[in-house]
Amino acid sequence: MPRKINVALIGYQFMGKAHSNAYRQMPCFFDSDTIPVMKVICGRNEAAVKAAAAKYGWQEWSTSWEEIVRRKDIDVIDISTPGDSHMPISVAAAKAGKSILCEKPLANTLAEARKMLAAVQKAGVLHMICHNYRKTPAVTLAQQLITDGTLGKVHHFRGTYLQDWPVDPEFPLYWRFDKVKSGSGALGDLASHVTDLARFLVGEITEVSATLETFVKERPLVDNPRKKGKVTVDDASLALVRFANGAIGTIEATRFAPGRKNYNRFEINGSKGSLVFNLERLNELDLYLRNDPAYAQGFRNIMVTDPVHPYWKWWPAGHIIGYEHTFTHIVYDLMQAISQNKQPSPNFDDGVKNQAVLDAMEKSSRSRKWVKV
Repeated sequence: MPRKINVALIGYQFMGKAHSNAYRQMPCFFDSDTIPVMKVICGRNEAAVKAAAAKYGWQEWSTSWEEIVRRKDIDVIDISTPGDSHMPISVAAAKAGKSILCEKPLANTLAEARKMLAAVQKAGVLHMICHNYRKTPAVTLAQQLITDGTLGKVHHFRGTYLQDWPVDPEFPLYWRFDKVKSGSGALGDLASHVTDLARFLVGEITEVSATLETFVKERPLVDNPRKKGKVTVDDASLALVRFANGAIGTIEATRFAPGRKNYNRFEINGSKGSLVFNLERLNELDLYLRNDPAYAQGFRNIMVTDPVHPYWKWWPAGHIIGYEHTFTHIVYDLMQAISQNKQPSPNFDDGVKNQAVLDAMEKSSRSRKWVKV
C-alpha cells in the first residue's frame, strides 16, 4: 500500500488553486509509493477558506497557519501565500520538522531567503521551491540535450516572460503592486522564473547589468477606487547576464506587453546547434543541429509527447498536456523525494541562488553598473 502524506496548504489564491488541483490529480494519474492526502487548507477569511476547502476537496480548513504548523498529523506544509509570509512560515515549519513546498520567489529579500535555507538545513527537513516550468517535459528534454553535449558549448541564452494584465492604469492597486507584500513586481513574479530556467539549463549566473521600470506610478485603491495609491514595484525588468561557463544572455520580464498573456520563451544557441521553447506551445521544442545533412538543415519541431520523453511514462503518447500538469509533476517529484528521503529539485538552495541574481539586478538598476552575483 502507498504511504499517505498529509498536506496542509497555506494560502488559497491563484497558486493555492493550482496546487490544490495538482494534489487531486497526482494519485489519479501517477504510480507512486507515496501519495498526498489533502488534509487542511488555511486562509485569512473564514468564509472564503471554508468555501475553498469544499470546492477543491480539502478535508479541513483553518485560519491559523501557526496552529497548522504545530499539528503532529501534518507531514508537508505547502506555502502559497504572498512573499512577505514565506520566511516566518518556512522557519516555523522547519522547526516543527515538516517537509516544505514553497512558492517562488523563495522570499521578498535575499536575507530572508538565506534565513529560510539555514532553517531547513539546521532542521534537516526536505524542502522544495515551486519553479514548476522546470517540470515541463520539453524544458526537461532541453536540459538533457544541453547536458549530453548535443548542443555543444552554449554561447547564448535569451529568455523573455511577457504578460499584459495590468496595462490599464485603472487596474486596482492590489498586493502585487506593493513591495512590502510582494518584494518586487515583474522581477520577482516573472523574471524569477526565467532566472531559474537560465540556471537550470545553462549554469550559474555570475554578473548582471539590469534596469527596472515602473510605467504606471499610481493605481486606484482596492477598497476605495476614487483614491489612488503609489505603486512601489517594477512593471518591467531587463538584464544582461554573464554565466560562469562563459555564456552570455538576456533576461526580460514585463507586465506591459499587450497581446502577450503568458509568453514565456527562451532560445539557446550552442556551438553545435540551437533550441527554442515557448510555454504557449508547451508540448513542443524546436531544435536545430549543424551536423544535419545540408539538404535537411533547419529547425525541426519535436512533439515532446512520447514515452521516451521526460514525465511521459504516465501520459498516453501523443496526448498533449497543459500548464496545470507542471504542478502535478512538482507534487509527484516531491512525493518521490519523501519516499526516498532525499532532497527534491529545485529546492531552497536554488531559491537562494535565484534570489541572489534578482538582488543583483535590483542593485544594478539603482547603480546603473554591472553587479557581481
